[in-house]
Amino acid sequence: MKILVPVKRVVDYNVKIRVKPDGTGVELANVKMSMNPFDEIAVEEALRLKEAGKAEEVVVVSIGPAKAEETLRTGLAMGADRAILVETDDTVEPLAVAKILKGVAEAEAPGLVIMGKQAIDDDSNQTGQMLAALLKCGQATFASKVELAEGSAKVTREVDGGLQTIDVKLPAIVTTDLRLNEPRYASLPNIMKAKKKPLDKKTPSDFGVDTAQRLKVLKTEEPGGRKAGIKVKTVAELVEKLKTEAGVL
Repeated sequence: MKILVPVKRVVDYNVKIRVKPDGTGVELANVKMSMNPFDEIAVEEALRLKEAGKAEEVVVVSIGPAKAEETLRTGLAMGADRAILVETDDTVEPLAVAKILKGVAEAEAPGLVIMGKQAIDDDSNQTGQMLAALLKCGQATFASKVELAEGSAKVTREVDGGLQTIDVKLPAIVTTDLRLNEPRYASLPNIMKAKKKPLDKKTPSDFGVDTAQRLKVLKTEEPGGRKAGIKVKTVAELVEKLKTEAGVL
């Protein structure tokens, strides 16, 4: 079985985001970029399934500028077998991403697609669900545990009320949550090997997808600063302030 893992190049999670002075977006010039953390978890899970003998090949795919090749090389250094870069300088919205991934999936015919539940830059949490709808296959979102069986996957999902376990028929889409695993670090030998692994380049037009934006960002601004807290001496005083000042009781 082949596992397809979409990955996205985003601002590194350790970087403090700065909004452009004109409010048109966030500052990306001279900013450290890395693989979306949820996608790292997806790559790790795919590699573990391969190491367990459940899959023969792991393919990572990214949609973005030429520099996204660095992100794919990270996935290859972790242990993926090959990579596909769908190169575009446009900002690609979730629906267009899902349509491109549909084309990639139809060409690659994976038994399983594992992807991060969301990207930390736009937090859309839409692509996995859209891809499942376009491919007309099952989906298991917010996965904290994945077990493959013959022709199906048993997935434990994190839901508001706790945990939910479902069986989904393969091929399927699985989106990963934080508690699924701890991604590995790429070793130096594997980083060197990654430079020689195959990386194919495509464009959205190869899949007949128009990446024109349907949404317009009107303004980007930093969240307001938090007000300083206060100390109360008694529970009664706390309850009174929650009623009269906070208005939550």
